[in-house]
Amino acid sequence: MTLETEIAARRTFGIISHPDAGKTTLTEKLLLFGGAIQVAGAVKAKRDTRPVTSDFMEIERQRGISVATSVMGFYYNQIKINLLDTPGHQDFCEDTFRTLTAVDSALMVIDASKGVESQTLKLIDVCRMRHTPVMTFINKMDRECRDPIELLDEIEAKLSIKVCPMSWPISMGKTFKGVYSFYEKQLILFKPHHKQDASSIVKITHLSDPRLDALLGLDANPLREQIELVSGVYPSFDQEAYLKGEVSPVFFGSALNNFGVRELLDCFIQIAPPPQGRPTHIRTVQPSEPKFTGFVFKIHANIDPKHRNRIAFIRVCSGIFKRNEWLTHVRLGKKFRFSNPTAFMAQDKSIIDDAYPGDIVGVHDTGNFKIGDALTEGELLIFKGIPHFSPEIFRIVINLNPLKTKQLHKGIHQLCEEGVAQLFTRGTDSRLMIGTVGALQFEVIQYRLENEYGASCRFEPLNFVKACWISSDDSLDLDRFIRERSGQIAYDLHQLPVYLAETKWSLEREMRENPDIVFSVTSDTPSD
Repeated sequence: MTLETEIAARRTFGIISHPDAGKTTLTEKLLLFGGAIQVAGAVKAKRDTRPVTSDFMEIERQRGISVATSVMGFYYNQIKINLLDTPGHQDFCEDTFRTLTAVDSALMVIDASKGVESQTLKLIDVCRMRHTPVMTFINKMDRECRDPIELLDEIEAKLSIKVCPMSWPISMGKTFKGVYSFYEKQLILFKPHHKQDASSIVKITHLSDPRLDALLGLDANPLREQIELVSGVYPSFDQEAYLKGEVSPVFFGSALNNFGVRELLDCFIQIAPPPQGRPTHIRTVQPSEPKFTGFVFKIHANIDPKHRNRIAFIRVCSGIFKRNEWLTHVRLGKKFRFSNPTAFMAQDKSIIDDAYPGDIVGVHDTGNFKIGDALTEGELLIFKGIPHFSPEIFRIVINLNPLKTKQLHKGIHQLCEEGVAQLFTRGTDSRLMIGTVGALQFEVIQYRLENEYGASCRFEPLNFVKACWISSDDSLDLDRFIRERSGQIAYDLHQLPVYLAETKWSLEREMRENPDIVFSVTSDTPSD
């Protein structure tokens, strides 16, 4: 097949939601329909229940939450789908935000009983900044939930995005009977705890069809009235507006009961965008360009506990990634080739010979990569828009086992290079400090250090609220500032100086009193 044909046959998207909306459960059912797994797992798995595929880390299975993005590739109706299941918890938002730079569209999951929640607001803002098309799946319709029109109104009001219902629920909660598909003009009947089959789907060309009354009884006329109302209030689907990120198609269903997922997936592969262009500091790279380009959006150490290695996740942006061919690492100015590039199904990997725009490739990393790095066939490109955040919670690392000092230092350095947290060395005594955007990250670090590196530690809080990288055209002025504020100076992984502010007011004062010092909330990374 040609490059253009391969591009047209790919969809790369991320699933986003507030915690507990059912995002990872929906991921399992999408994998099930794609034939990637044979049995779908449960997020809060009992001992005799199969755990979910995407939550492959032990701490994820214990806590019932996703703490790292999982990459999963599978085929559905001859379309290659690259699915990225992101963490929903706000403490791991950095991983989610970076992942959204590697996708072409997003699927937003909303709990039908809770509606739009705080983390959903933040995630949709990131999608809006990048003009990322968003589809919506309103989940858990088989439970007691809010009125569908009320939910749609809330999405439009809180998320500032127009909605277009693609299906409509027939009742809800205990009396939930199924949905009517506007997109396919058919009735899909709900059977709890049963696999959806052909007998569940009834083609309804006209709502006056007497079969509606036979199938739905007293719910038939209310459904007719609701569909007439919805058709009058909400516009018909406009694919161009969806691709611009202006309209979100909305589906109703129950991921846990495998209901409404097939309709969502069938529609998705038809309307979602294929791989799109990616902006760089000099131009936009188009996927159809013959020469390979790609960027690292994620690094993960010990993805396979049996093999202590690091994997760099590369989004292919243009051309064809080929095994064993030399590529230029733009930041280092060096050439690399990869003998065992891999495709992913969560922690399971398979060696590939080539990959196309939209695909996610894993390459073995011995410490050469950091997030945002570009790989090309020679062109010196820097991809834009990969976010790095200034931490707001700081703790000093206390080693609990001096015999494991080497393992502790290695583990902390590798986890921080993943982007789990940011590592600083205190200027006064060279003690290790960790900064994060959420408190739960410290628990994950502590767990992974013990289980992956055999090192144990505890953390003591520090009285800082913000880290700012400092620089100046006047090196003497910068040296003076560092010397006079030595108790609030630390150095990051790349030995860049950082000012640690104790209060927002003190940071503003320092910025006023030192106009020649540049205070930045982002480090000097390849994406800046």
